[in-house]
Amino acid sequence: MQRFSVRYSFSSRIQRHAGQLVRLIVSICLVLAVSFPQAASASRIKDVVDFEGVRSNMLIGYGLVVGLNGTGDSLRNAPFTRQSLESMLERLGINTRGATLNTNNIAAVMVTANLPPFAAQGTNVDVAISAMGDAKSLRGGILLVTPLMGADSEVYAVAQGPVSVGGFSSGGQGAKVTKGVPTNGKIANGAIVERSIEFALASMSVIKLSLRNPDFTTAQRIAGAINGRMGNPIAEMIDPSTVNLTVPENYPGGMVSLITDVEQLQVTPDQPATVVIDEASGIIVIGKDVRINTVAIAQGNLTIRVTETPQVSQPAPFSKGGKTVVVPRTTVEVDQGEDKKLALLKDSISLEDLVNGLNALGIGPSDMISILQAIKASGALQAEIEVM
Repeated sequence: MQRFSVRYSFSSRIQRHAGQLVRLIVSICLVLAVSFPQAASASRIKDVVDFEGVRSNMLIGYGLVVGLNGTGDSLRNAPFTRQSLESMLERLGINTRGATLNTNNIAAVMVTANLPPFAAQGTNVDVAISAMGDAKSLRGGILLVTPLMGADSEVYAVAQGPVSVGGFSSGGQGAKVTKGVPTNGKIANGAIVERSIEFALASMSVIKLSLRNPDFTTAQRIAGAINGRMGNPIAEMIDPSTVNLTVPENYPGGMVSLITDVEQLQVTPDQPATVVIDEASGIIVIGKDVRINTVAIAQGNLTIRVTETPQVSQPAPFSKGGKTVVVPRTTVEVDQGEDKKLALLKDSISLEDLVNGLNALGIGPSDMISILQAIKASGALQAEIEVM
């Protein structure tokens, strides 16, 4: 009797631990299912959202580029360049008011830059240079000290340095070659930050996550992934483009550490079925979820081709009064598209079948755009068409 009780106790202990192990495995699977849905096509949260306040700021300034080899502004056609030159020389103690200035080695430019988030005083940022007047090229020029201001008219950076130009322009009286845009240039690390923008991220208790592509499903998946990872409902979907994130009490590192942990989580962004069309360039982009109902398509155009092959008719040798004339020869061909046939696209076909079906008609991008718009007008295309 004693031996039986020992065996029974040992067996009960195994069953109890086995039950706990099963519950633990089920919990882990649920957390992984919430945190990593469809991991094969998942993206990090940091790649699909923007954090509130973590943004760059645009800067702009007006300056002068000097040292151009005769490719600058003509002072007669660019009065702002002349006024800027006179003002600069006056600040240096040189009075040129009323004098005749005829130099084309200087150009007025606009200087733009982006101030990165949390840029500290003394760091360097890149600047872009663009000519304002009739300068032909900025190659070889040097930008003079140019203050860069923000939207509040405060100076946040100062730019100066040699301009790097990727394009060039050269030619003579009979021909001219231009590559790129020689009136645009850049200066790598050409501006020094003089003032930083204060933003107390560490002291915040709530922050908004703004989706770059607003979507109900994606926002809900982001909130679910965060809550599943943290074990607490700290993320809440407000609308298709916003998810509120609250720092838990006594969270080590506060808001900064929470953002670091959250932005590495994986989610699978969802997207609506959309067909994007750029009629100017003939580009068509079809999303993977685009579906159509059963529809028959025929495409044929009336093409008239006119070919001129004029011939020269000369008189017989030693003839009197004969003249050499040009006799017109015109060939007209008419193609009514009689070889075009109906193509049947079946119900709920995939993106690959849709593309193959349209390509089977032997049509180009411009005609394909018209066909997609016609399918949409018939109600058979289950997607939105966005024309750029």
